[in-house]
Amino acid sequence: MNILANQVGAALKSHGLMLATAESCTGGGVAQAITDVAGSSAWFERGFVTYSNLAKQQMLGVSVATLKQHGAVSEAVVREMVAGALQHSAAQVALAVSGIAGPDGGTADKPVGTVWFAWGIKDGATHAQRHQIAGNRAEVRDLAVHIALQGVVNLLNKRAEIV
Repeated sequence: MNILANQVGAALKSHGLMLATAESCTGGGVAQAITDVAGSSAWFERGFVTYSNLAKQQMLGVSVATLKQHGAVSEAVVREMVAGALQHSAAQVALAVSGIAGPDGGTADKPVGTVWFAWGIKDGATHAQRHQIAGNRAEVRDLAVHIALQGVVNLLNKRAEIV
């Protein structure tokens, strides 16, 4: 994970950007992976751990209507989490992750291992993806951290191609 976190840092520094994270099922795991990198304060602005729906509302401005209509594990919610992280921080890039790590909590529509991710750049597009991750709770969370970090690298690589 350290190699990937270093890649995230290098990509952010090369663009002169700061990152904010908005995490639910990973419980701060993305922020931990980032802050394990010495010097990450140069490119990591802050992390929001919004495990409950109330925290998503209070800290990130996720709407009650969105949560009721789509549920916390949804594309709509992670998109609002990214928007809130960008609005409530000085970062220009944000990622969000919300999922069902298990072993319980899954449904027919959203089984255990369902994780939604979103990545966005301030005043730019937000991209979201759903992943179905197999494994136990720790494996789902670990892979979710990896996917979240890789998504930042991918987002910044796309930005570099456009610029």
